[in-house]
Amino acid sequence: MRASLDVLIVGAGPGGLFMAARLAERGLRTLVCEEHDRVGDPVHCTGVLSTDSFRTFDLPPEATLNHLTAVRFVSPAGIPVDYTTPLPLAAVIDRPTFDRALAARAVAAGADVRTNARVAALECSASGVYAIVGGEAIQARLAVLACGATYAFQRRFELGLPRTHLHTAQRELPAARLGVVELHFGQDVAPGGFAWAVPVERPDGGYVRVGAMASRDSVGCYERMLERVRIRWGVGHGAPPPRQKILPLGAIERTYGDRLLAIGDAAGLVKPTTGGGIHYSILSASLAAEVAADALARDRLDAETLSRYQRAWRAELGAELEAQHALREVAAKLSDEAIDSFFQLAHTDGIMPIIRATARFNEHRPFIRALFKHPPARRILFRAFVA
Repeated sequence: MRASLDVLIVGAGPGGLFMAARLAERGLRTLVCEEHDRVGDPVHCTGVLSTDSFRTFDLPPEATLNHLTAVRFVSPAGIPVDYTTPLPLAAVIDRPTFDRALAARAVAAGADVRTNARVAALECSASGVYAIVGGEAIQARLAVLACGATYAFQRRFELGLPRTHLHTAQRELPAARLGVVELHFGQDVAPGGFAWAVPVERPDGGYVRVGAMASRDSVGCYERMLERVRIRWGVGHGAPPPRQKILPLGAIERTYGDRLLAIGDAAGLVKPTTGGGIHYSILSASLAAEVAADALARDRLDAETLSRYQRAWRAELGAELEAQHALREVAAKLSDEAIDSFFQLAHTDGIMPIIRATARFNEHRPFIRALFKHPPARRILFRAFVA
């Protein structure tokens, strides 16, 4: 059996790698196991990250491809609403570069990052953590689930499952003409979600990330969105099929157990409104690292001690997540006519001032509260709720 570790992290995504660096900096023996051949592959992410996230967590700037200052929202009937900011709110990143930069930081701090290292078995008991990785037995004091939207271990340890989920389909394609970010809504566009086009500026030319998140037929939604933007963005034919992914929406019941923590997508910590996961993944990793380091120093790794992590992320994110879920539950019931009514309000009755006053890339609660207090918007939402 391999010499005992302090922490075994399952999955080398942004959250797992960020947490590994934080722990290794404190001298804790940390191993990150990634099942794929290379960190950062394959890519299942739109790769849009707020500029605030870079500042808050000192994230690697070399992964930035271009910044975003404008977005166009499009209703089912084609009513556009444009929103621009004087300064960039978000950046388009290259996810492989981003993840590998985080991996390099973790290794520089003293962590061990292994690829082709699938965790085939995992046991957590009062005496320790035991895992089988590529046929090798590994022992650790603490395990961290950072394995994305796969929930076998969560079932194994009775942590629960996300409240709900959507399906996503996306592909980055060469584009002759780049536009602003487009978000399209409607029951035929993407039921329960939306479809998008995001401009990408690479050294070898322009690209567009076309995708959809939906309650059903995400591939069909992607294909229809691609046809909407193909001519305007100059996208050719013969593209490979989109990459598909399950998107969790809602935290699992318990994000901790005896000698066990779950972060990011593995904990269901994803924005219910947009499906964005990178910021919440790194935030939860930061909070988990603090709790884990203290628990390891005191050798108190029981579930009751580690429950401090869940209290920490709930204090930070609980109200935000509940507000986003409240909007999602009502918005999912809106008919195309009701969605069009919202877009008409944006042109005639004060929705845009609310957006300008309250819009935050990572914090949607101020906008949601203001929207529910806006009488015309509230009437539309209430009719959908009653229906």
